[in-house]
Amino acid sequence: MDDRPHLLVIATGMRLFREYLLRSICTQYRIHMFLHAEPTWEKEYISGWTVLETTLDASLLSETARSLNAKDPVHGVLCWDEARILQASHAAAALGLPGGDPLMINRCRDKHLTRQALEAAGVPQPRSILVDTVDDALAAAAEIGYPIILKPRALAASLGVVKVNDPDELKAQWDFAHDTTAPEAPHYDVKVLAEEFADGYEISIDSAVYQGKAHPFCLARKELGYFPYAEEVGHYVDANDPLWQDASLLDMLQKTHEALGFTDGVTHTEIMMTSSGPKVIEVNGRIGGDMIPYLGMRANGVDPGLNAAAVACGRAPDVTPSLSQCGGVRFFYPAEDDTVLGDVTFSTVPEGADLLVPLMQPGATASPPPKGTLIGRIAYATAVASSIDECRSALDSLQDGLKW
Repeated sequence: MDDRPHLLVIATGMRLFREYLLRSICTQYRIHMFLHAEPTWEKEYISGWTVLETTLDASLLSETARSLNAKDPVHGVLCWDEARILQASHAAAALGLPGGDPLMINRCRDKHLTRQALEAAGVPQPRSILVDTVDDALAAAAEIGYPIILKPRALAASLGVVKVNDPDELKAQWDFAHDTTAPEAPHYDVKVLAEEFADGYEISIDSAVYQGKAHPFCLARKELGYFPYAEEVGHYVDANDPLWQDASLLDMLQKTHEALGFTDGVTHTEIMMTSSGPKVIEVNGRIGGDMIPYLGMRANGVDPGLNAAAVACGRAPDVTPSLSQCGGVRFFYPAEDDTVLGDVTFSTVPEGADLLVPLMQPGATASPPPKGTLIGRIAYATAVASSIDECRSALDSLQDGLKW
């Protein structure tokens, strides 16, 4: 008999970005997966699977989860796909498991609800006004003061986010913020936030939340590019980042989760470190993307997959560091719109280089932001070294040697 806890994982995401999670989790958990197509590469890590017509239907997920649980009791439900985290919470609720609070997840999924909850609790954040039209946005900007940020209500990875400095720029960028979408994103009748611009540098913190207590395990510093768009072009993690010792920051992190009523699960919280103190930008009710948790694991030794599985099953996480390294990731884009790609290859492999991952096949067409955004990425690379400078140097060399 296999006495490992039985974990239901809903969907996977791209192999090139999420395989490391399954690789870790399967060492201590039996994984049953709900997918919309037969598994391929996932079979190496899972003990069972169910193919559904769709994994976007909360009722279908809940009904199928009940059937699975009747045959083989499920100890936890886990999902890291932004488009499915709300539906997964319904499945957890149907089984009476941790994370089974759709209202909790929706307060993260809907950025307007996030703002309302944080405002009610007095958690520092940029001022935010929900706007429906260009005229609404112009009025909000006049009230808040330029520059402002236009931001979609329920996207991720900074999609559709743009800084505008005056009314003319706002009018010119309105369609970008209003019309940018992503596959399977939720629809809202009013879907843009006009927000106060928070100057400073941005970080993210991944936390395993257990019985209302946030246990942070990965702190990353974000690098943005293609201004005025907020394209996330890279991240750096330092196991010894001095921000780990910032008591006020960690206290705000805990108060943020309390304000959202987030009691069990994993979160990815984005925070702007401003001259007047940290301000919450947003909270995602899932583990971070863009290989950020992987960098944390390589830098400090804390396993993100195992911690996500633990709290999903009502177990205390273990976020004790065992390494003292640094890690970085950089995303690469073509130089011009509508570039037809050849082989995407790295011609040099400097010291510190870790993962070298082409994302597009020969013959594909790609563009840099704003036309390309996430889908314009043609490759990414990670580096692991004893300092951020060494990671940056390795990534610079990889970028110089990238061919397409």
